[in-house]
Amino acid sequence: QVTLVESGGGLVQPGGSLRLSCVASGTIFSINVMGWYRQAPGKQRELVAGITSGGSTNYADSVKGRFTISRDNIRPTVYLQMNSLKPEDTAVYYCNADLHLTGSTYSRAYYWGQGTQVTVSS
Repeated sequence: QVTLVESGGGLVQPGGSLRLSCVASGTIFSINVMGWYRQAPGKQRELVAGITSGGSTNYADSVKGRFTISRDNIRPTVYLQMNSLKPEDTAVYYCNADLHLTGSTYSRAYYWGQGTQVTVSS
């Protein structure tokens, strides 16, 4: 059983910052990609940022230059540093992991965290 637990959400004023964390636990052989998605009310879930085990990153255009994703492969944990937050960043943020449960190629699996609310408002 694998679980992803997010933390760090909350209420912040426009222009403020938050740092999200997501810790993976359970029987994991390796984690390929970890990422953050978000879903605002009435909208589809969208990719915010992703990071590979080698440290390559990608970002949604709407967050480039404001958000930074990083990971600790030992813990293992993924972080999302969010700066210059805007009201349109308000959403539930979900952590995602693309991983292998064992050394077998067929053990590849995807897991989601429970989500953490980020609200940007004055």
